[in-house]
Amino acid sequence: MLGMGMSRERAEAQALAVLTGPRAGEGLQAFYAGTGTVIRWNVNSVNHRPGAGVTVGYRVGLSEGAGIPGAGGVPAAANSGAANAGQAPSAGAPDSVQAPSAGRIAPRQSVHEKYVCASTARLSHPHLPTVSHLTVEGLRVAVWEHPNDPELPALPLLCSPRQMSEFLGRDATVELKSYRPTRRAVARVVTEGEDAFAKVLRPPAAASLAKRHRILLRAGVKAPAILAQDERGLVLISRIAGTPLANALGRGLLVRARPVLEALETTLNRLPAASLTLTRKPAWSERVSHYANAAATALPEIRDRAKAVAAGVEEILATVPPGPLQPVHGDFYEANIFLTENEGRFSAGIIDVDSLGPGYRVDDWACLLGHVSVLPHLAPASYPHVRHDLETWCRILEYRVPPAALYGRCAGVVLSLVAGAARVDGGPWKEDALGRLGEAENWLRRAYSFMPGRH
Repeated sequence: MLGMGMSRERAEAQALAVLTGPRAGEGLQAFYAGTGTVIRWNVNSVNHRPGAGVTVGYRVGLSEGAGIPGAGGVPAAANSGAANAGQAPSAGAPDSVQAPSAGRIAPRQSVHEKYVCASTARLSHPHLPTVSHLTVEGLRVAVWEHPNDPELPALPLLCSPRQMSEFLGRDATVELKSYRPTRRAVARVVTEGEDAFAKVLRPPAAASLAKRHRILLRAGVKAPAILAQDERGLVLISRIAGTPLANALGRGLLVRARPVLEALETTLNRLPAASLTLTRKPAWSERVSHYANAAATALPEIRDRAKAVAAGVEEILATVPPGPLQPVHGDFYEANIFLTENEGRFSAGIIDVDSLGPGYRVDDWACLLGHVSVLPHLAPASYPHVRHDLETWCRILEYRVPPAALYGRCAGVVLSLVAGAARVDGGPWKEDALGRLGEAENWLRRAYSFMPGRH
């Protein structure tokens, strides 16, 4: 759906500008033509997947008579988080734009809160009755009202406590935690005092995720169990014991940094050989050029720096051997790792195993180090000891994997996080983005220090 006469990078930048610009409201009103009047709207979330399109979520105030058959309102978690990509739709977005054609609201006229997505992504089911195709400033977009995501047929089930209760056979409450349009949604589900998490994915991806969980559990790896599954793409998983590694890093590992790293390595060593039969998913650093484009789209003034990092990472990928192919987690960082301590001994469990499969151990370590290195930019006061812990891990890992490969991949991971600093809720973010880019450059320089002739 992106323009054919321009580069993909320019087309996605244009799509981002249109879908977050003032005329986006015209598209929203066209979507509701004949069913209601858009009184107000605001951009709530922006999801830019480099090379795969742009999707923007809007909070919409609609006059009485709003809605389409079977459509839902604003998600239950709408008041519980920031408005960044990947999080649950939130009230923390900028001030609403008053629709210029709305006029005055009649004294007794009610306004319904809706959540709407507009996307340039290629859809596998573009002609569903709940999806409209509109043109806004020459940009062709697909538009739908939450929860009728055309790629996530189980989302209406997840977002309905009544349907979830019927599906599980007991009363359930549902709290939406995150939603990435066309990709995934995660919710906390409470039944009879027990907590679990439900993931909604595209049906093939959901089946693949459930398979990965079962492979891990059969191998004795600490990971969530599958509690229920729906063929439309919903997987209900158990909670996992332990404390998120992110929390431990906030308190500071210090002298515990080495034993914690050993526990993480033990978990990686236990990933079963059966994982090697799964489809390999690209490591973060392998898509570094896409992430450079995303960074440049979010902050055009850093285009040259971002592309220079990407070029350096690609050089390292092409010239420095990564080590043997072996089972990997694929998204191994502090939010997906849970620590348990027993009499001074640590063990680790893992969540979000969607990318489990064949790969290179150096990429799992790079994912961890890269993510940890941006924590001080994300929340400086919350991670006072991260630099110390990170350096301890680096000194150890330099002797376990090729250091140039490790640090080059760290640069690629961090570059993938630069665009994610952008916010649509009006909060400052450029300093965070620039800090992340600086970290990527630091990692690249560190990689070069292990490459003859590149000091």
